[in-house]
Amino acid sequence: MAEHDVRSKQNYGQLYIVATPIGNLQDISPRAIDTLNNVDVIAAEDTRHSGHLLKQLDINTHRIALHEHNERDMAERLTLQIIEGKNIALISDAGTPLVSDPGYHLVKLSHQKEIKVVPIPGPSALIAALSAAGLATDRFCFEGFVPSKRSQRKSYYAQRVKEVRTMVFYETPHRIVDSLVDLCGEFGDERRVVMARELTKTFETIRNDTAKQLLQWVVADTNQQKGEIVLVVEGFKETQQDSLSEFNEHVLRTLLNELSLKQAVQLAVDITGEKKKKLYNFALSLKDET
Repeated sequence: MAEHDVRSKQNYGQLYIVATPIGNLQDISPRAIDTLNNVDVIAAEDTRHSGHLLKQLDINTHRIALHEHNERDMAERLTLQIIEGKNIALISDAGTPLVSDPGYHLVKLSHQKEIKVVPIPGPSALIAALSAAGLATDRFCFEGFVPSKRSQRKSYYAQRVKEVRTMVFYETPHRIVDSLVDLCGEFGDERRVVMARELTKTFETIRNDTAKQLLQWVVADTNQQKGEIVLVVEGFKETQQDSLSEFNEHVLRTLLNELSLKQAVQLAVDITGEKKKKLYNFALSLKDET
């Protein structure tokens, strides 16, 4: 029985995860073009959007849609086709699939069914932004799209204030100003931030600045409020300025034993004269520890 299973799996097709350009058409690799030409089916996030790219590359392979709304059902159908011997390529609207794009369920199910999954690497806005940011890249974390609602966004940023790794976020153009306002409020005006916009495209811009200066620049130039945006944020660095004096720390710890975080921080500001942001961040760190 086991020998029969081995022979059967040898007749399986394969699933190819193919990276496509994020802007500049010349960034697609010859291997990606060859793969897309020779598979039986291309599963695309948006067949109309991908159709323009494939037409430019003179690729006429049959396309089907695989997006966030149909992915679970399509994963079953596609893996069945692969088991029957078909080769299928997965592409997103731009860049490397599964990086804030659909495909997770298909790849997971393929592994469960022992289908060979083959990555065809190439463009990625995440990696492109990191490579040109001028911030530490030895350790970083990808945080995906920032929440759209302000209360959630502020909380989202606040939870990451003490993150020591370089952080990468995706943001939409119509929210970039509000997002930078909240980023300044939570990370502080002096945190280094890089905004990479329209990477590999005609109007590509990459700016490394303090959060405050970056916000002022984006507000002053409405052209920077358009297109695809990646934010790269410097990780937290513990300095003498970030730490509290022994007395101020003692006051805050004592108040936190009796009051809510918000009440304790405000009363500590009144007693010590310390900056509210510094006390608040320290209180959050204590909360994380517990």
